[in-house]
Amino acid sequence: MRQSSLRRVIACVAALGLVHAVLVGRTEAAAGACAQIRSACLDAGFVPGGVRAGNGLQSDCIGPIVQGVAQPSRASKALPAVDPQIVAACKAESPVSGRAGGAGARASPDVSAEATATPVQPKPRPPGTPSGPNIVFILADDFSMDLISQKVFADSMPNLMKMKAEGTTFANYFVTDSLCCPSRSSIFTGKLPHNTGVFRNVGPDGGAGAFVSHGNEPHTFAVALQGAGYQTAMLGKYLNGYRPETNGIPQGWSEWDVGGELGYREFNYTLNENGQVRTHPEYLTDEVSALGQAFIRRVASGPFFIELATYAPHAPYVPPTRYLKAFSTLTYDKALPFGARPDAAAPEWLKQIPPLTPRDIDVIDEAFRNRVRSTKAIDDMIGEIRALLGKLGVDQTTYVVFSSDNGYHMGEYSLRPGKMTPLDTDIHVPLIITGPGVAAGRTVIELAENIDLCPTFTELVGAGQPTAPDGHSLVALLRADYRADPTHPWRRAALIEHHHPGQVKSDPDLPEPRSGNPPSYEALRTEDALYVEYSDTKDEIGFYNLKTDPLELHNVAATMSPEMLKRWHEALRANASCKGAQACWDAQRQVP
Repeated sequence: MRQSSLRRVIACVAALGLVHAVLVGRTEAAAGACAQIRSACLDAGFVPGGVRAGNGLQSDCIGPIVQGVAQPSRASKALPAVDPQIVAACKAESPVSGRAGGAGARASPDVSAEATATPVQPKPRPPGTPSGPNIVFILADDFSMDLISQKVFADSMPNLMKMKAEGTTFANYFVTDSLCCPSRSSIFTGKLPHNTGVFRNVGPDGGAGAFVSHGNEPHTFAVALQGAGYQTAMLGKYLNGYRPETNGIPQGWSEWDVGGELGYREFNYTLNENGQVRTHPEYLTDEVSALGQAFIRRVASGPFFIELATYAPHAPYVPPTRYLKAFSTLTYDKALPFGARPDAAAPEWLKQIPPLTPRDIDVIDEAFRNRVRSTKAIDDMIGEIRALLGKLGVDQTTYVVFSSDNGYHMGEYSLRPGKMTPLDTDIHVPLIITGPGVAAGRTVIELAENIDLCPTFTELVGAGQPTAPDGHSLVALLRADYRADPTHPWRRAALIEHHHPGQVKSDPDLPEPRSGNPPSYEALRTEDALYVEYSDTKDEIGFYNLKTDPLELHNVAATMSPEMLKRWHEALRANASCKGAQACWDAQRQVP
């Protein structure tokens, strides 16, 4: 959905959510009833797509329980015992007979459609390959640092807070581009945008089409892990431009349940489920959780990798019905740089932004409430997945990774909601990891970037080929005994590359004029500085000294000597042209 229509959308979200609640008969009490039935069926061994084996989740378990009828004669497993009051509550929640569609529940297709689906057969592991560890990667969409601020974290995401206490947090983790598809392309391949060829969400240098045309598909961590005998699952959002109805299943994935542009509306979307296209009425984050739990149960003997990629909390910020009234008094943090006005040295694109109006602030507050409500559902998923890992006895051999594809600004620097800038609001995102050998309650200050995830995943499982990343594995930083080595220092800079997105109406991230839409740029983010070169007619330069100006309010490039500017320019050029792990690592360590 276009950013330019956010005002109308945000104003209608609450009303639309309430109408949805009326249509499906959902109440907070009933919202858990269908989920309980679904969970009971999963516990009893019923799975999506299992109808051929007599253990189909919908047709052989949920349907008979809700309808009060006998199982089909082919059923290979007995029905679990379910309290009649729970069944009645589920019927009230989901009037469509036999469809358990509540929170966390999945409205499956009819029996004939389920019966025609070809179940994915586990790929046998090559002889001698390791049996683990497992990896669960949770990737949220537009999840910014403000969503884990002290103001909201404890109430909105207690399960992620628990992950933080039990694992390692990367305090200086950045993305290669503050835009969905370029960032996700870097995550899958470990390559910088100038090497993936993906700089936008749409067009010849953007989206899933560019990802494929530039030859990235055979070189993802999924291909490497599957080649090492892993069962791999991609659930939720893949790359912008992917169409469930017409696009196939990329290399490297054993399980594929992926949506397209309709996923942003969170209800009534389509998924390509291992080649079968199905429409779902239930909340998408809940469905991703349910699909993930089913996959983990099916492959618990391992090893497995699963990516749970939510569309939340991306605009239009649609929360689940059960949280529509939560956080009703919450407001956005108005401390600087919120509402800050550009000074004379600010880049031209920022000078064009007018001051925030009272109406703008009201829109931001409501948008923030819905973003927090959406993240509450993500936190539910984190809790459900981690609880299941414990129940199955694989929690001690499984890494759980949480992160985001990019950040988001909401009023900072007077910018209306959006992203795409080189400022920390947009490029700095969370990275939290738990798992075997990971230091608990530890914060890592070394610079990390999303190109590091691919080599981290492949090092954890001991299978690098056929990836050729520009990034550097973070495994060493996860160890409790890690100590910095001054003779081989960690990277000193993260490269950010951004192409102006143009005005393509199909782009879900098309910014409204006042949300900030800078010209194309390349930037280096170091521990204590941000250096930016804009590629417009003025060839502007930005430099922010984060030691004296941590909020990035004052561009001091004009005060720097020509020699220092030359050194920064040369460092940026070395990073923006590097290719391969060693060359890029060398460039990232040679910064003024």
